[in-house]
Amino acid sequence: MTKIPAWVDIALIPFINLLLALIVSGLVILYIGENPFEAISIMVNGAIGSAYGWGYTLYYATNFIFTGLAVAVAYQARFFNIGGEGQAAIGSLGVALVCLAVPWPHWLLALPAAIIIGALFGAAWAAIPAYLQAKRGSHIVITTIMFNFIASALLVYLLVNVMKPAGVMAPETARFPEGAHLPNGYDMFSWLGFSRSAPMNVTFFVAVACCVLVYLLIWRTRLGYQIRAFGQSEKAAVYAGINPVKITMITMLISGGLAGLMGINAVMGEAERLVIDPVQGAGFVGIAVALMGRNHPLGVFLAGLLFGMLYQGGGELEFEIPAVSREMILVIQAMVILFTGALDNMIRRPFEKFFARQQKAGA
Repeated sequence: MTKIPAWVDIALIPFINLLLALIVSGLVILYIGENPFEAISIMVNGAIGSAYGWGYTLYYATNFIFTGLAVAVAYQARFFNIGGEGQAAIGSLGVALVCLAVPWPHWLLALPAAIIIGALFGAAWAAIPAYLQAKRGSHIVITTIMFNFIASALLVYLLVNVMKPAGVMAPETARFPEGAHLPNGYDMFSWLGFSRSAPMNVTFFVAVACCVLVYLLIWRTRLGYQIRAFGQSEKAAVYAGINPVKITMITMLISGGLAGLMGINAVMGEAERLVIDPVQGAGFVGIAVALMGRNHPLGVFLAGLLFGMLYQGGGELEFEIPAVSREMILVIQAMVILFTGALDNMIRRPFEKFFARQQKAGA
């Protein structure tokens, strides 16, 4: 297969895929009798046209960055971890437990504890499918799907029967103590116009730090090299002395830990309590984010921002143009996923043929 330049693979092809997705989405909006240019304008302005929009865009992006990194790390070893939904839910449970267990005097003490416990709970939930893959040969896709549903059922049971305060009807925990409340956009950047209702919080910077750390781990450490080598060829990796069980377990533990960190943003940063569905589909969106970002931390960060814009802009579009229903917003998001994932080769192969001809002409 012809190797295409990195700027084409990382930037140009995703941009064309996104453009095609917007064009097809525009045709769908035109079909229902609305102006596609007006719709796109509303989405863009709703997502990044104000501090209010940015507050929600960055909040959604933070969730997607964590789950996207989880998928990207697993894919380096050629594991398709689609259990981010369940791992994030269990990570949220861990965050809630640590926040409720201690009367934290300040968020600077609560946040490191939440990071550790959230990552450990997410990693523990990923450890079981990882063990089944490494020792029993159970396919990681099947087991992680199953564990998503198990995590959801477990969370419902605990909230309804164990963690719900007495006399409260809603299946949710008590609110966290004041010292466990994270500073939001207003607390940090009120001078930029962020309101008190902006859900974006300090967890966004934790997500950025995770992008940097994942890059250093995968491309600048011996362990990262072993993960990538195992992903390229398991037989060659074993021949080189790499333990497949060890790499499988470590990779999935890191992946699950990253997904678990999403709970800090959703539970500790925004809701300030554990609710019935803290993840809200972010685990599955992380798959599309990783695909669009080419499983690279920088790409995941940018794709997470894009999907954050789509979610926030889509909500504004639904409000401003009633004819564009929630289902229509899902169609637009699905188009982006379709063109950046399933139809990626439709754009990639012409570029590969073009650069192959260029290489032959220059030979």
